[in-house]
Amino acid sequence: MMGSVGGRLFEYVVVCGLGPELRSLDGTRGFQGTNVMYMPSLLDQFPSSKDALYPPPPPQLPTCVLPAGVEFYSSGLNPIDVSTHPRSYPIVLTEGDGSKIYVSCIAFRDPVSEDIAEAYRIPPNSFADKCICLVSRSPSFHVLRDAVEELFNLCFSPSGSSKPIWDVIAHMVLNVPFPTPGKDRVLFAVESYLLSVEVPPKDGLPHADISFQPLVQCLDVDNLLQLFTAVLLERRILLRANKYSLLTLVSEAICHLIYPFRWQHVYIPLLFFSGVDYIDAPTPYMMGLHSGVDTSGLAMDGVVVVDLDYNRITTTEDIPPIPEPELSSLRGDIMKLLYPNVVELDWMQNSSGSFSGPFRRNSHKSWGPDHDVELRLIFLKFFASILSGYQNFMENTAVNVFNTQAFLKKRSRLTSQPQEPMIVQFLDSQGFIDYIERCYNSDDSVTNLLDKLQDALGRGQNPASILPSESIEPEIITIADPALGMAGSGAKYCYDRFPSNVRTEDQEEKRKAILAAVSGALEYSGRHTPSSPSVLNDAKGESLSPRERAAERERMVLDIKVKLQGLWLRLLKLGATDDPLSSFEYGTILALIESDAEGIGGSGFVECIREHMHSGWLCRLTEEQFIAVKELLKTAISRATSRNDLSTIRDALEVSAEIYKKDSNNVADYVQRHLFGLSIWDELRFWEGYFESLMEHSSNKLSNYATLVTGQLIILASHMSGLGLPDPDAWYMIESIAEKNNIGYKQLIKLRGLLSHIQQLRTGYWGTYGRKAQTVISHGMLSPHSKDAPNESQQPAEASAVGRSWVQSMFSRETASRTNSFSRVRRWTSESGALASNDNVKGTASPKKLDIPAAGQKKTQSGVRILRGHKGAITALHCVTRREVWDLVGDREDAGFFISGSTDCTVKMWDPSLRGSELKATLNGHTRSVRAISSDRSRVVSGSDDQSVIVWDKQTVQLLEELKGHNAQVSCVRMLSGERVLTASHDGCVKMWDVRTDTCVATVGRSSSAVLCMEYDDSTGILAAAGRDVVANIWDIRAGRQMHKLLGHTKWIRSIRMVGDTVVTGSDDWTARLWSVSRGACDAVLACHAGPILCVDYSFADKGIITGSLDGLLRFWEHEEGGIRCVKNVTVHSSSILSINTGENWLAIGAADNSMSLFHRPQERLGSFSGVGSKMAGWQLYRTPQRTVAMVRCVSSDLDHKRICSGARNGLLRLWEATINI
Repeated sequence: MMGSVGGRLFEYVVVCGLGPELRSLDGTRGFQGTNVMYMPSLLDQFPSSKDALYPPPPPQLPTCVLPAGVEFYSSGLNPIDVSTHPRSYPIVLTEGDGSKIYVSCIAFRDPVSEDIAEAYRIPPNSFADKCICLVSRSPSFHVLRDAVEELFNLCFSPSGSSKPIWDVIAHMVLNVPFPTPGKDRVLFAVESYLLSVEVPPKDGLPHADISFQPLVQCLDVDNLLQLFTAVLLERRILLRANKYSLLTLVSEAICHLIYPFRWQHVYIPLLFFSGVDYIDAPTPYMMGLHSGVDTSGLAMDGVVVVDLDYNRITTTEDIPPIPEPELSSLRGDIMKLLYPNVVELDWMQNSSGSFSGPFRRNSHKSWGPDHDVELRLIFLKFFASILSGYQNFMENTAVNVFNTQAFLKKRSRLTSQPQEPMIVQFLDSQGFIDYIERCYNSDDSVTNLLDKLQDALGRGQNPASILPSESIEPEIITIADPALGMAGSGAKYCYDRFPSNVRTEDQEEKRKAILAAVSGALEYSGRHTPSSPSVLNDAKGESLSPRERAAERERMVLDIKVKLQGLWLRLLKLGATDDPLSSFEYGTILALIESDAEGIGGSGFVECIREHMHSGWLCRLTEEQFIAVKELLKTAISRATSRNDLSTIRDALEVSAEIYKKDSNNVADYVQRHLFGLSIWDELRFWEGYFESLMEHSSNKLSNYATLVTGQLIILASHMSGLGLPDPDAWYMIESIAEKNNIGYKQLIKLRGLLSHIQQLRTGYWGTYGRKAQTVISHGMLSPHSKDAPNESQQPAEASAVGRSWVQSMFSRETASRTNSFSRVRRWTSESGALASNDNVKGTASPKKLDIPAAGQKKTQSGVRILRGHKGAITALHCVTRREVWDLVGDREDAGFFISGSTDCTVKMWDPSLRGSELKATLNGHTRSVRAISSDRSRVVSGSDDQSVIVWDKQTVQLLEELKGHNAQVSCVRMLSGERVLTASHDGCVKMWDVRTDTCVATVGRSSSAVLCMEYDDSTGILAAAGRDVVANIWDIRAGRQMHKLLGHTKWIRSIRMVGDTVVTGSDDWTARLWSVSRGACDAVLACHAGPILCVDYSFADKGIITGSLDGLLRFWEHEEGGIRCVKNVTVHSSSILSINTGENWLAIGAADNSMSLFHRPQERLGSFSGVGSKMAGWQLYRTPQRTVAMVRCVSSDLDHKRICSGARNGLLRLWEATINI
C-alpha cells in the first residue's frame, strides 16, 4: 500500500569517466600519455538531459566524483592486488542556494572505448577510471551506498541480470518514493537484493544517516573540541586524510554536532586535486583534501589543518578555548560516552548492579546509532548551557536581531568572569545570526530542540526525553518491479564493462564528429540546406476561423523554433575555413529575427542558445563564430527593444554573459561586453523590470527580505559591470532600486563596495571604454584586447587567481569558464609601452581615472632586482629609515638597508647600494618563523613564533640578548630611545624591555586577545595597540595607566596609525575609523571598501587618510565641513594592499600580487592656486614596474631613495628602485 510521498528518493544515476574530448588536467587537449591525469566527463545519465522535467546535474559533478582525475592503466581488476579494486565513497555538493546534493560513488577500472582508443591512438587493451554515481537530495548515505554497490555487482555478476542494467536503473530512479518522515518505510529491490529506507520525524534531530564513530576514532577528545570550536567560530578549516570516505563522513559529522546552527560558508568535503589553490582563499571554508596532495607551496596562514590520519591539528592563529564551566562539563560527558569503563572505575554500583549516570544504556555496547544520538545530545546540551536565556535578548530591529552586549554582561555577572573571546566571536558569527533570523522567520509553532532541551534541563529531565517517541511502527511501502519474474523472461544480460545508455541520434553524431576531427578523418562533403520557414499566406489566413488561425500560428512558431535549433547547431559546426557571416545558417537566422514582427525569431534564437547551454555546452566559440553570434544577439535585442519585449532582452543579456571566445593569448572575451552600445542599458525601467523578475522567480523567498533584495541587486551589478556601464550610471540605477525597496544602509555600503570592486576588476581587465572609444588603457595596465581591437601591440596577459572568484565554481550550476570571467591578472606594461598605448587612442575621450601625470612620462630603467638568500617564505620586512639611525654626525651608511625575516628562522640584512652583492649579513638565533623586525642606530631586534625577542648588534651581527617572557608568538617589536624595546604578542600583552639588563621593565598593556598591530609616540609616551579583541587600547606608559578603550569595530583590527592626537584603525569589518586620543571618541567611520582594510596611513601635510583593502582598492580621504569624504579611488592593483608609506611628496604602495606603485604629489609653486580644492586628490600615479608572478607576504618602502621591496612566499625579495632625477 502506497503512503504519502514527497517526491523521488533518487534524483539520477550518472556515469563519469573518459569522454570523447580528451583533455589533461592542465587543459592540454589530446592524448598526452598514460602517465598523465585527464579531466573526467559526464558520459551517461538517467533521466536524460533532454528530459525537461528534471534539472540537469551540477556541471562540477564529474570533477568532484573523480577528484584526482582520470588515470590510464595497462590492466583491469586483479583480485590479489588491492590497489585495483573498486572504491566506494560518498561526496556532498552544495548549490548556490545552500541546498545539498548527496552522491554515492563507485570508482573502478573500465576498458577504454574502442572508438576513443582508435581516435587518440591509445595503446590497445587500456583501462581508465570510471565512476558510477547515485545522486539524491536526501542524506540517506547507507541506502545510497547499498543501491549503487548492488548496481555495480549486478552489472559484473557472472550470472548476469534479468533486465538491461539501464532498465534496472530507470525503474529504481522513477519508482522509489521519498518516505514520509517518521511515518513510512519504503522497501524496494535491485534485482533480488532487498533494500529499505526511512527518514526520522521532523520534530527530532535532523536526518544524519552516518556514523559518528570515524570522527571520535580519528581525533581524541581535546582535538575534537578544538575542531568543534574552529567550526563554530567559522575559521578556514582543511581536513586531511588518505581516504575519500573519511573526509566526507567527518565533515558531515562535525556539521551535525553544531546543530541547531548551520555552516554558512564554503563547504567542499572532498576537494578535487587541481583545486588545491582554493585553500588560499581569504573567506571561511570547510574543505577536505586527500593527504597525498602537496600543499607546501601554499601560504596556509590562519588555516586550521586537521590531520585525521595522525590525530593532529595545526594552525598559525589561536583558537580561543571553550569557557568554563561548560568546557569541563562537555569534556566529561564525551569521556563518559567514549571511555565508560575508565570513567566508571571508581563508581559504586547501586542495588540493581548497574552504574548511575546521565547516559547509561549504551555504556558497554559497541558503537551504534544510539551512541550517535547521545553524542549529538551532549553537544546540544552544551549549547543549552552556554546560551542560557538567549531568548530574552532577541530583538527584531532594523539594525540588530540580537542584543549581544546585554547577553555578554548577563553572562559575566553569572560566571564572575570577564567576557570570554570564544563567546564574543561565536555571537558575531554568521551561523548564530542565521539561527536567530530563522527563529524569527519560522512558521513552525513547535518549539525547537534547543529551547526544549533548556526547558527539560530546567525541570531536571533526561536530555533524551526531548526526542520523539520511537514506539510508532512505520507504515511499510513496497515497490515491486512487475517486469521481474514474468513468464518467458529467461534472458540474462552480462557485461564485461559498464554499458553506455542509449544515445540519441544527435548525441551519436556529435560523438562521431568529435572523434573524427581528432583522428583527422572529418570531411566536409556538403551541407544540408534547410527549407525556408513556413509563412502564412494572407489570403489563406483570411479564410481561416480564429481557432484555426491560432492553431496555424502555433504550428508556425514550432516550425520556426525547430528550424532555428537546427540552424544554430550547424552554425556551431562550421569549419575553421568557413566564414559564418557569409554562411547560409547565419543569413537564415538573421532573416528570421529581422522579418518577424511578433518577435518569434529573436526569442526563439535566444531560447535555442539557453537550451543548448542547459544540455552541457561549454559556451566557447571560435573567433568567427563569436562575431556572428554577437551580431545576431545585437539584432535580437534591438528588435525586442522596439517591441518593448523585456523578457527577450533579459534572456539575451543572461546568455551573453556565458558565451565567450579566447584569443591567441588565451584571454576570455565575453559577448556581453560587446553589447555595450545598445541604448536599452541606460534605461532605469529595464533594470527595474529585471529586478522584479528576479524577485518573482527567487528560490529563497523565505530568507531575510533585505538579504534577498541585496542578492538580486548583486546580480544586476554583475551584468552592469559585464556590459561596461560607467560606475556613476550603474550606481544611480542600483541605488534607485535599493531605495525603493527600503534596504538598510549596511546593505547599501556593501553594494557600493561590491560594485566598485567589480568595476575595478572590469576596468583593469578591459580598460575604460565609452560609446565611441571601446578600449583605453587605464592606470598603465594591459587591456587584453581581442584580435579585432585597434591596439595589438600589447604583451600577453598572465593567468592568476582573484580571491573572491573561486568560491562560485563549486556552488553554481554555471559553466566552469564563467568563474574565470574576471580572474585574469593584468600584466603591467613598461613605461614606454603605456605611452605607446596612450598614443594609439589619441583623439578619444580620455577617462577621468587615467591618472598618469606628465612627470611620470620620463623614460627610465625599471630598476627591479631579485634578492636571493632565504630558503623559506618571507614573513617580515623592515626598512631602516634615516629617522631611526640619524645622529649628530649626519646620515649613517645603513640608512636605506632592508632587513627581512623568514620561515627559515633567519634574519638577513640587505644593502641595496651594492648591486650584485646586496646581502650584508645573516642573523641566526630563532627556532621558528620571524614575524616582526625593528632597528635603531646600533641594534636590530626581531620577534618570532618561538615566543622570543632577540637583539643583535648591527655592526658585529652578534646576538646580544634573548628576551623571553611572552607566552605566544610575538607579533610586533619596536626599538625605543634609551635602549628600550617594546613588544606585543598573541598572548595579549605589550611589554617593555631594558636591553642593557635583559629584563622586562613592565607589562605596559594587556588585551583580551592577540595583539596584531601597535603604534607608539616616543615624544608623549602614548601607546596604541589593537588586534583580535576588536578593541583599540590607548595607554599612557609614563603615567602607567590606560587612557581609553576605543569600541566600535566588530571584527579584528589589522592596522593602526597614530599621528599626534589622531588614531586611524583598519578592520576586517570593512571599515576604517578615525579616533581622538584625548577624547577617546570616534570622529568618523570610513566605509566604502568591499573587503577587510589591511593597512592605513595618515598624510600629515594634508591631514588626510589613505586606506588599502583586500579588495585591491586604494582610497584617499579628506576632511570637509561636517565630516570626511573619499576624494579619490585608485584601481592600480588587483590584489590586497599590504603596505602604505606616506611622505611629504611621495607615496609608496605594495600589494599581494607582487605589484608596486609610487605616487607623487607635485610641490606647490609660489603664486600658484594648487591649494584650492582637494589636496588628497592631488596624488598622482608616478610609476609602477612590470609585475611578475608571485604571492607576496610583506612589503616595505624607502621613500628617501624611491625604493620598494616585497617579500614573497617563495623566499625571494623583489627590490624596485625608481631611479630618476628629481
